[in-house]
Amino acid sequence: MPSGKTVKLVLYEVLQLAALIVPIFVIMERFASLIHDVRGRDLTAYWLVVAASIAYVTSVTLLVWVPLKYLILKRQRFISEITQWRPTALAYLILCTLPCFAILIASSKVQVDRGHRIDHFIELPVSLVLFSLICVDVIERIRPCRLVGQSGSLDSDFDMPGPVLTYLEQVTTVTGQLHPDEGQNGSTQGHPEARNGSTSGRWQDLAGSPSHSTLSSRAPGTAYLYSSSPRQRSYSGSLGFLLRKDGRSEVFVDSFLFWFDTVEMVRVAGEPSVFYSAWVFPVYILAFVSTLRMVITPHNPLVSSAGVALQDLPFFIIRVALIVVFGYVTPVLYTLKNVLGAAPEKRGADMELVLVIKKNTL
Repeated sequence: MPSGKTVKLVLYEVLQLAALIVPIFVIMERFASLIHDVRGRDLTAYWLVVAASIAYVTSVTLLVWVPLKYLILKRQRFISEITQWRPTALAYLILCTLPCFAILIASSKVQVDRGHRIDHFIELPVSLVLFSLICVDVIERIRPCRLVGQSGSLDSDFDMPGPVLTYLEQVTTVTGQLHPDEGQNGSTQGHPEARNGSTSGRWQDLAGSPSHSTLSSRAPGTAYLYSSSPRQRSYSGSLGFLLRKDGRSEVFVDSFLFWFDTVEMVRVAGEPSVFYSAWVFPVYILAFVSTLRMVITPHNPLVSSAGVALQDLPFFIIRVALIVVFGYVTPVLYTLKNVLGAAPEKRGADMELVLVIKKNTL
């Protein structure tokens, strides 16, 4: 009987392969049907497009996808050293998402040139492309987790963004350095007084607290003030599973929220007034550019800056232009979201906060 790791590996690889193949086949079949109708029910054109899609999927699967997955699973040296971006995500975007968006743009161009309005590719094809993209993202994030059971063995890569580590040691304040003889006037030299908003008083409270000795016993000179993966609590009772925290479900929610803005932008491209105009080009191009954020590892500090440069700022410009030209084809809510997303305060809040205080013997 295969082990749990083998079953998880096979399941994840099959799901990712299906996410690579199915959207292309669905989009290409719809495009083939469109060419069949535009060319006056020409079956030859239909089967040529279908054959091209089969040849494309077979080629990229055997020549690119399978060798890449082999290198990743075997952990070859030049692959294992990649820690700041995800090769699988980049390959998926280039091999699947980019061709699908290109076919959607080509479908609009073909119908406009022929003077037809047969299919504006709403709902199933576009939703399938984005859903497959989200599935690949989720699988890459939950891969270190167990397939079933409690998810108490999450890697640090799956921790929610935020302050994760504080390295604390005693530090001499500016006041203490300017007044070295202040201890003779009633102050204790070992604990310089905090002035002008300095944080030494906070560290004194921490040092005097009962929990400080417990933290210090783990590693001398190091205290973990913040933890992005809180200690799991044990809940008793028949309904205790409802109160138990599951990191895998958090990954699912985080991934879908991560893609909502791109989903809305692609939905705008499906509006007939936009789809049969030249605006379909910048909309789909910017939507694809926004998906490049997926290449960066989830909690890399560059994620916040990439979100502003690749999504919030371009989406704000194109949404304002669409509202001016077509009216409210896109909700104002998402435009405001892009404004808030591009604010400097947001970028600073999303960055992981790591405080390092150097040791200075008094």
